[in-house]
Amino acid sequence: MSNTVISVENLSKAYRLGQIGTGTLSRDINVWWAKVRGKPNPMFKIGEKDHGNRDGETIWALKNVNFTVEQGEALGIIGRNGAGKSTLLKILSRVTAPTSGHARVKGRIASLLEVGTGFHPDLTGRENIFLNGAILGMTRQEIRRKLDEIVDFAEIEKFIDTPVKRYSSGMYVRLAFAVAAHLDPEILLVDEVLAVGDLEFRKKCIGKMQNVSQAGRTVLFVSHDMGNISNLCPRAVLLDSGSIRALGDTKVVISQYISSGADRGGEISWANIESAPGNEKVRLKAVRIRSNGRATADVMIDSDVRIEIDYWNLQDGAILASNLHLRDKMNNFVLASINMPSANLSVDLWAEKPRPKGLYRTICVFPANFLNSENYSIDIGIVNGRLEWQIWEKNILTFSVHESGEMKKEYMGSWVGVVRPKLDWSTIPLDEGLD
Repeated sequence: MSNTVISVENLSKAYRLGQIGTGTLSRDINVWWAKVRGKPNPMFKIGEKDHGNRDGETIWALKNVNFTVEQGEALGIIGRNGAGKSTLLKILSRVTAPTSGHARVKGRIASLLEVGTGFHPDLTGRENIFLNGAILGMTRQEIRRKLDEIVDFAEIEKFIDTPVKRYSSGMYVRLAFAVAAHLDPEILLVDEVLAVGDLEFRKKCIGKMQNVSQAGRTVLFVSHDMGNISNLCPRAVLLDSGSIRALGDTKVVISQYISSGADRGGEISWANIESAPGNEKVRLKAVRIRSNGRATADVMIDSDVRIEIDYWNLQDGAILASNLHLRDKMNNFVLASINMPSANLSVDLWAEKPRPKGLYRTICVFPANFLNSENYSIDIGIVNGRLEWQIWEKNILTFSVHESGEMKKEYMGSWVGVVRPKLDWSTIPLDEGLD
């Protein structure tokens, strides 16, 4: 007997852009009949373009997706925003139907696709637990047996008899995940909702999903946290523009995902010197983020991050220095750095290194295991020998640092702090004995 519990065959999902429906059946029929005859939409105003008869009215959220999942397997689903991850889970959850192809599921499914999935806002937390259990086909007695465990896991005992419309998003997620994970589903589908919860709760959720998988149930987990994906899921799927780009061992798939960051740049350049940022003394040529030999906006936490600044020096004998400011996703300063020859900001030190006209490249390297897993932006500047700004470009590039999973076998979730360097530690025996 096959152990396959999810089988996806040539699955495709298309969405139509623009307005769907006019509000009345008679108008819908008139619009349809006009389209069949190749006539303009009769509901449009004079001069308004008829987008309904133009090519490109359909986008494919998924296209010809094929894979299978075995019982007890934890499968990670990764990809950029808009890749089709949520659409795939919605089809598996029977929230929406595919345009073509088949998605066969064997077993009871619990889904956590967005904050408050399956909750009625006017019902209390307790009533929603019973409602969700009934939807999953459980008896009232079965739900009662799980009730205390769910409430304890969600840590909202004080608010369990409060209507959930008064819950915060974090409380919503706590209860929703607790319900989905504890009502004995055979298949658990989790989208990127755990990011709403706090650090301790995310760690607890990942641990619970590991227990669910080890108990012989199936988990499909969508996340942008590569560390969690790596630790929870032995196998992963990489979706790109609705199609499967990679499927297999999680570390290999994550590596391909990070490599695909080269497709979204990590570099900005100006071919025309007249239009480049700067002045009559110096102008930028290019700024790029390089890791593992390629320009990319996605780097692994255990790889160097190399910032390259190319610029034209337009004056003989100029004294120039490149600067960068690193900011986190909240636009807070992480650090600042400048390529001065000494910590002493004396102009006399600079006078020994005037540069002739030409094209130059300045390189700054963040070592591996230095930056935390986070989204960053960089500001780039160039100053002259008097420390006067010649160029100052804010948020010129952004990049993301991703966990590899190697250092997080016991610790789940993002590490605290702005940086997380891998420092040298040692333990040595001392001659003195213990009393």
